[in-house]
Amino acid sequence: MGRSRSRSARRAARDQAIQGTNDSSIVSKCSTAALGYIQDGFLQYFVTKRCRRAPLIHWGYYVRARAVDHCVREFLLQSQGHPRRQILSFGAGFDSLYFRLKAVGLLSCTVVYEVDFPSVASRKAALIKGTENLAMVVGGVGGRESGAMTFSVEDYKLLGVDLSELSKLEQALKEAGLDPEVPTMLLAEVVLAYMEISRSDALIQWAAQHFPCAQFVVYEQMHPEDPFGRIMQQHFSRLNSVLHTLAQYPNCEAQRRRFLQRGWAECSIIDMNEFYASFIPEDERRRVQALEPFDEYEEWHLKCSHYFILAASKGKELAWTPLFSKMPAFSADDPPRVAGSISASVCTIDSEIAGLRRYGHHSVLIKPHVVLTTGGFGEQDGRHCRLRDFHVLIRHEDNWRVGSVRMEKPGNTWGGRLFHTVTCVSGSQALAVGGRMSPTNADLGILWLRFPESMTASDPDCVVVELVSPQSAEDLASSRWRHTTTEVTCQGQKYLFIYGGRSAVQPVLGDWSFLHLEEFSCRKIPVGGPVPEGRHSHSACSWNGGALIAGGLGAAEQPLNSVLFLRPTGSGFQWQGVETHPPFIPRYSHTAHVHNGKLLLVGGVWLHSASVPGVTVIDLMTGFSLDYQIDTVSLNWPLMLHNHRSIFLPDKRELLLIGGGGNCFSFGTHLNLHPVCVCLSNILTSQ
Repeated sequence: MGRSRSRSARRAARDQAIQGTNDSSIVSKCSTAALGYIQDGFLQYFVTKRCRRAPLIHWGYYVRARAVDHCVREFLLQSQGHPRRQILSFGAGFDSLYFRLKAVGLLSCTVVYEVDFPSVASRKAALIKGTENLAMVVGGVGGRESGAMTFSVEDYKLLGVDLSELSKLEQALKEAGLDPEVPTMLLAEVVLAYMEISRSDALIQWAAQHFPCAQFVVYEQMHPEDPFGRIMQQHFSRLNSVLHTLAQYPNCEAQRRRFLQRGWAECSIIDMNEFYASFIPEDERRRVQALEPFDEYEEWHLKCSHYFILAASKGKELAWTPLFSKMPAFSADDPPRVAGSISASVCTIDSEIAGLRRYGHHSVLIKPHVVLTTGGFGEQDGRHCRLRDFHVLIRHEDNWRVGSVRMEKPGNTWGGRLFHTVTCVSGSQALAVGGRMSPTNADLGILWLRFPESMTASDPDCVVVELVSPQSAEDLASSRWRHTTTEVTCQGQKYLFIYGGRSAVQPVLGDWSFLHLEEFSCRKIPVGGPVPEGRHSHSACSWNGGALIAGGLGAAEQPLNSVLFLRPTGSGFQWQGVETHPPFIPRYSHTAHVHNGKLLLVGGVWLHSASVPGVTVIDLMTGFSLDYQIDTVSLNWPLMLHNHRSIFLPDKRELLLIGGGGNCFSFGTHLNLHPVCVCLSNILTSQ
């Protein structure tokens, strides 16, 4: 008896936690509608206290609403002409689907059934009865409730039933008037994942057996195994809302087989990146981009790669067709071409490490043994904020220690830049270009960072830095972020090649400037060849007097897989493509280095692979490319390889990864805990 009561108590607590996700979700949906992402005037009536969410949350709920709306309208279109049809929404919560469809006249000959926990259904029924604008849509305050029915009018039935109790569910639906012979759409938005696998599998099979002509639409999570997926699972576990299905059904193909093996004749499924790119028109995407400042592309794409929309169907009475006939160029379940793995380990640091949990920063090797890190967003004094400090790591033999920074002229402040660049142009100075404070404040200009040629003998762990504002900074070249700056040479003169990025006005820039490093003025230098597609969050490396540009995010918000070489000529430069074999997987927000004629691409974000990017090695003479996974088994936290910086140490054939991470949708901010060393000796020797 004691164990039974304990199990019942645990289940009650879990059910209550799951119900709590409805309250959080409806606030996010309401905020999304209030900002104009979706048109829904009914959500506000289901929220007691409105709260404005972050832009990333709005984008996530927007694409979710568009995907579900696409499926619902497709069902209503395909079943048009039938005298009766039904929509059965499982775990509907406070969703406003019925009210939206009824208000625009799309529920002709259609009855909507909603099922949720009894307490949720009762609360929703009370809100409908007590809100005049909702009662007007349903045509009154409902009839007499009995049993599981908490609200009932002719075309809308609200039932309080636990979905895991199939016999009670079937009986309640029968009493509510559900007709299994009528074309029916079943909808489950982030519902099945919360159920025990045996119970959700049983619900899928019951629906296939119960409805001869039906469609089952599911929106929920996947890919639990990568760093973002681990953070996602940890979030829901903390909420006592464990995602049960992810281990057994981790990807699109497993979910598709799940439905086909349980009685459904057809099943189409895509992730939300593919839905956004293929089913939302370009003009609509531009409209969304203009609603509010947005600059969290990495987390947006990662979130979308961890959610899917699925449509399973059965029945010959209707001409069911797969909703998602457009297939991606790369399958999201196909593994990359992996040549091997390389080991990663926590960097050994002699002193207490602090200040390197950040992203959007820049790290640069200012001396062979000294790494300077500037700016970014991260953790300071127990809170998250833009970071204004400079951080120094100093290598001594095989270990690193934290140095100190003394500002020569404290009046010149750094200002907390994100997504800027710092390029070391000599042994005593570096140039910081661009960056932003916020997506609407990016006019930060150019700063010289000056430091002594050698460390002082009296304090070898201290780096003295002087910030100097140039007298004539080039505004157009520096009012950008997510760009690159690379030292190039033309006719014996050194220039800083400033390329791409984005600005407060343009989401993607494709222009460039040549900043003469001695005269500190932009020069017009002829550049031939096809003009590359604009991009931001790409990589750039100096090579043979020119610049190698790889990847990036293009104007269509899709990662690129081109490698471009800005090749020096007698009078200027020439753009030329570098063919890779096989083509490397498109990516952005990675870092890059050149070593002995090989281009190393480190980390980043890609959309169409089941794993995360490791290190890609491209032979610049042959174009031959190989992918290597990073083995993170020795790390006790999920390693996020985007918005990071990497330092290549050629004498050790080693990478030092600093920072990285971001705001992981509604799952919280994740920052890599420590710098990480990645050994490249095996792969650089073997090539």
